[in-house]
Amino acid sequence: MKNRVSTFTATKQGFIILVLALFSFSAFAGGYGKDYKVTITNVTKAQAFTPLLLATHKPGLHFFELGEMASQDIADIAEGGNIAPLMANLEANPMVKGLAATDGLLMAGESVEVMITAQGSARRLSLAAMLLPTNDTFVALDAVFLPTRGKRTVFARAYDAGSETNDELCVSIPGPLCGGAPFSPEDEGEGFVHVAAGIHGMGDVDAAIYDWRGPVAKIVIERM
Repeated sequence: MKNRVSTFTATKQGFIILVLALFSFSAFAGGYGKDYKVTITNVTKAQAFTPLLLATHKPGLHFFELGEMASQDIADIAEGGNIAPLMANLEANPMVKGLAATDGLLMAGESVEVMITAQGSARRLSLAAMLLPTNDTFVALDAVFLPTRGKRTVFARAYDAGSETNDELCVSIPGPLCGGAPFSPEDEGEGFVHVAAGIHGMGDVDAAIYDWRGPVAKIVIERM
């Protein structure tokens, strides 16, 4: 099964998905390949996930650090669902041994299956995607262990990138509900990555519908 690679661009009218290519990441070959099926289920009541970016890699690589400033690549995902910059940097990183991405929105209650390969000593999996409608919240796994056999189930939390103020106003939230403009370079937000606190209904987003508590995704990782 080939991995689908896409970039995700936000507009005021919604989201445009530009499919760049369909190919398996044979460029990461260089050791014994281990294939994995990763099934991601959105377990929120009403939040949607933008396209997910997944990477298998060696220990020591992290998408983000709690309490530290988010990288621009993570801010791009958290504010606008744009996985292209992080994908490009990961593809050039020798610690990364497999990449995969999904297309389109993953709505509440839906699941998507992704095939990804890990080469050599790449024993960790990381992934990230934006939550909609939020200002700068993303679902993520950071360097979890891949199973040597069978399946492993993990639950992913949502994190606030701290790169944009959580005003919950549609003008600064992209996606089908709000149609706003992502990225606010003049807004520094909280300045550090932290566990997301959900939706509070202070702006245009109805907390009774879009709030969440606890994990936002169930992820099953299966060695094939």
